[in-house]
Amino acid sequence: GREQTKLITMGAIGNLFNPTWYATQGSKLNASMGAYYKPLFRAGSITPLWHGMVAISVTMYLASHLGFRQRAIQQHRSDSKKALAEYYEKHGDPHAHH
Repeated sequence: GREQTKLITMGAIGNLFNPTWYATQGSKLNASMGAYYKPLFRAGSITPLWHGMVAISVTMYLASHLGFRQRAIQQHRSDSKKALAEYYEKHGDPHAHH
């Protein structure tokens, strides 16, 4: 019941800090991908090429969105904050009256 669930959860959290777990998962992934793609390569299929292109596209989009876009958002917030401060300085802060 609850104790077993707690042990499973603690074991899963412990795996995050265990390099051997990552090595094992990498080996499993390598074996399963080899079993899937090796016959496709040998048959001259275009599927591995499409999968590679999709993986690269998703990776590039995520890197762009998470990395570069975040800087643009922070810059926009900073500019907005400065503009609002200048506006309040010139016209008064409506929140200061309360």
